[in-house]
Amino acid sequence: MLAQKLIQQSVRRLALQQPGALSRGALNKFIAPGSIAVSNSSIQLRSAFVLNSWTAPDNALRHAATQPQMGLKPEDAYQILVKQRLNRPVSPHLSIYQPQITWYGSALNRITGSLLSGGFYVFGFSYLVAPLLGWHLESAALAASFGSLPVLAKLGIKYVVALPFTYHSFNGVRHLVWDTGREFSNKQVQRTGWLVVGLTFVGSGVLAYM
Repeated sequence: MLAQKLIQQSVRRLALQQPGALSRGALNKFIAPGSIAVSNSSIQLRSAFVLNSWTAPDNALRHAATQPQMGLKPEDAYQILVKQRLNRPVSPHLSIYQPQITWYGSALNRITGSLLSGGFYVFGFSYLVAPLLGWHLESAALAASFGSLPVLAKLGIKYVVALPFTYHSFNGVRHLVWDTGREFSNKQVQRTGWLVVGLTFVGSGVLAYM
C-alpha cells in the first residue's frame, strides 16, 4: 500500500513538471509489474486516471459528465435531461416586484403604441384589398354602419378607441418634457405618471361624447 502511494505521488509530480513526457509505454516502464502487490492492469488504469486528471482535468470531467450510463439509451438519457431542466429554478419576473406607476406607464406606452400603429396598418391594408374582396370600407358605408348602432354602443366603441390614442399622446408629451431634462425626480415621475392616467380617462371621455 505504501509503495502504491509513492508511485502515485511520483507520477503526479512528473505529470505536473512534464505533462507531455509520459506516454502509455513510458508509464508501463515506470511502474514495474512486481513493484506492488496488485495486478498490472489495475496499476495502469489508476495511473492513467491520475495522469489524465492532472494533465487535462476539464476534458476528463467533461468526458465523464457526458458519457451515458451503462445500459441507458440515448433517448432515455435525453428524457432525463428534459425532466432535470423542468426542475430548474425560474428567474424572478414581474410578479415579485411591487406594482409602480413607473413601469406600468412604460409598459402601457409600448402597448398603446403597438395598438395604434398595428391598427393603422391593418385598416390601411384592409381598405386597399376591400374592392377585391367585396368589402365596403369607404367612409360613407362606415358612417352609415356606425350611425345605426345604439347610443351606448357608440359611446363604448369611441371610448375604447380613444383610450390608447389619448394615453400615448399625453405620455408622449411627458417624454418630451423629460428630453428637456426636467421632471426627473422620483416624486415628479410618479406625479406626472398619474397625471397622464387621469388626463387619459378624461380626454377619452371628452372624445367619446364629441
